[in-house]
Amino acid sequence: MENRSVDQAKRYHELTKHSYQSVRQDAHHLDWDNRPSVYKVYPELAPIFLPRDFLPPEADTLRTVGSVECERERALGLKELSQILFFSAGLTKKKVYAGGEEYYFRAAACAGALYPIEIYVICADIPALEAGIYHFNPREFSLRRLRSGDFRPELTGAAGDNQTIAAAPLTLILSAIFWRSAWKYQARSYRYCFWDSGMILANLLAVANSTGIPCSVEMGFVDSKVNNLLGLDGDREASLCLVPLGRSLEWATHAVTRELPALSYSVQELSQQQLEYPALKRMNAASCLVDEEEIRPWRGPCVRPRGEAKSSVIPLERRLEHSKPLGEVILKRGSARRFAREAIGLKQLSTMLDCSTHGIPADFLEGAGTSLTDLYMIVIDVQGLEPGSYYFSPIQKSLERLQAGSMREEAGYLCLEQPLAAEASAVVFFLSDLNRVLARFGNRGYRAV
Repeated sequence: MENRSVDQAKRYHELTKHSYQSVRQDAHHLDWDNRPSVYKVYPELAPIFLPRDFLPPEADTLRTVGSVECERERALGLKELSQILFFSAGLTKKKVYAGGEEYYFRAAACAGALYPIEIYVICADIPALEAGIYHFNPREFSLRRLRSGDFRPELTGAAGDNQTIAAAPLTLILSAIFWRSAWKYQARSYRYCFWDSGMILANLLAVANSTGIPCSVEMGFVDSKVNNLLGLDGDREASLCLVPLGRSLEWATHAVTRELPALSYSVQELSQQQLEYPALKRMNAASCLVDEEEIRPWRGPCVRPRGEAKSSVIPLERRLEHSKPLGEVILKRGSARRFAREAIGLKQLSTMLDCSTHGIPADFLEGAGTSLTDLYMIVIDVQGLEPGSYYFSPIQKSLERLQAGSMREEAGYLCLEQPLAAEASAVVFFLSDLNRVLARFGNRGYRAV
């Protein structure tokens, strides 16, 4: 099956790498007259406006992002769903440009502010929302119903009888409209779509965790079946991951496979024309799962990261215990241009590393602390830590010094010669053993990384 033919992922990865030459010789220019809309609109469907009378999540941010499982469980209704959607993908800031053009920024960061990720809801009857399949519109902060009825059995079946999805009253599905990101980043944009979805997932998991709603990231599913549920062509827009919210035996459903009528609602055009990038399309097709047989191996043992540091081990300091409320942090998150122009300390760096490496609940991982990536960093100006390059061991919670000395210039060069990296206190690089990941998961492992 094509997912196991991993040469496709390797070719795509090599083709879309940056190099000294590529960042200087790329003749691509932005066609502002053909810029795609960042909103998907179904003009035929009436909006269901979401309530806005929810409070920002008040849980301590470090405590929330530094734990994998929520400590308590809470009922899930429309108000809780609205809070999760707003702090994951809602509009949080507005900028007015010369000439009066307004542009809205969202709760999660996004490469180029192009927002290729869409969110759909599949739910049973929950308080204040009938069972159905819905599309989330962040501009109006509304839902539009695409199908009426409980389609969780079909979703459970499409995910290989996934019992986490079966026991959830509601599942969010993140998809990507590839052209939005490809308008700027071309064939390389396939990578960006998963980075951008990861930004949303980070917020989503933290908010759900803070409010006592169990959730996880599920990437093992038959793509064509999930796309058909949502009315997606799988070519210009495709499903990326499933996020079941809540967990209760009373919500449990059983997997069902049945043919559904195709959705035929019109959608507003994104732009005058959409350019095709064959490498992107080939990579997406090659990483699809075509039947339940391909899902079973997906949930097997995880690829372990590098592990323990070997020499020159520097233990992390005890992390900071308290921070600002999660909702406040999300709303204040913004441009790097607003970063403080001062060095951080080893305790701050230790806190960042510790809290960000506890892992996430996901079907391709094996509990707390597991990951498909290794963390390396260039330390430029961290009080209490010598400049140089380091490897972070999540097992030992320690740093291994690889090379001593100032690497400010190298950090800037590696980050496409951007001053942001050269001026930082430290730059973290996420590396993955792609051969091991592809051998374990096939081409689809490229999505998870």
